[in-house]
Amino acid sequence: MDLQGRTVLLTGATGGIGAALVATLVARGAHVLAVARHAERLTTLARSHPAGAVTPFAADLTDAVDRAALLTHARTLLPAPSVLVLAHARPSFGLFAAQTDAEFEALVRTNLVAPMQLIRCLLPMLQAQSQAAVVAVGSTFGSLAFPGFSAYSASKFGLRGLIEGLGREHAGGAVRFQYLAPRATRTPFNTPAVDALNQALGTHVDAPEPVAEALVRAIERGTRRRQLGWPEALFARLNGLLPALIDRSLAKQLPLIRHHAGGTPSNASQEPRHDLLPL
Repeated sequence: MDLQGRTVLLTGATGGIGAALVATLVARGAHVLAVARHAERLTTLARSHPAGAVTPFAADLTDAVDRAALLTHARTLLPAPSVLVLAHARPSFGLFAAQTDAEFEALVRTNLVAPMQLIRCLLPMLQAQSQAAVVAVGSTFGSLAFPGFSAYSASKFGLRGLIEGLGREHAGGAVRFQYLAPRATRTPFNTPAVDALNQALGTHVDAPEPVAEALVRAIERGTRRRQLGWPEALFARLNGLLPALIDRSLAKQLPLIRHHAGGTPSNASQEPRHDLLPL
């Protein structure tokens, strides 16, 4: 897919990966309809690019009125959006028993239900194009559930299942569905507790710019599924084939993970361990 001259509707546009995606897409010659909740941040983002390259649109995608307004605005654009990139997400780190019903509901509504609803709204517009794509920016935790991220992993597993199912449902059609999963990335999405856990585990953390470049290349190539990073791609595959092996590896690290997730004190060494499963 040549992105030159296309309109890309990108959610989560002011996030760390989202802002890097905007810059990468604009560099490819695309026009970006940038969606996020905060109007001021969107305006600042749009002004950092050449005039007309980025159209800001403030919306809460969990709100039906805002989704309808976004669809109405998208219909006015020429050319109409032919690529939808879902890069928004709500974070969640902590022990499952300490989280509330309200947190669970907000997490699933943002990370899974809103993408379902937005895809359904935009699908007729995308199907009217000769070539179109729906791209979900997922997570390693969409293939490998991690202690301290149980609820978040569930939302990302659901998103992966949604995109995989839609890809099979629309096989042979104009719209392709892609699930692309970065590994840990250095952005404000991570809380200080997550950063501390990554450091304790010796996790490799990518800068957002090369992540965005890899994601855009995957969009151009039409890659249906991709896990960024090694050995994350290996661990995600092993979790599907030999989950008990991953269970045993992670069980050794539970004291350290629980410590950073707000649970019991850790007796594990705080020295970085590069033999552990990375986030």
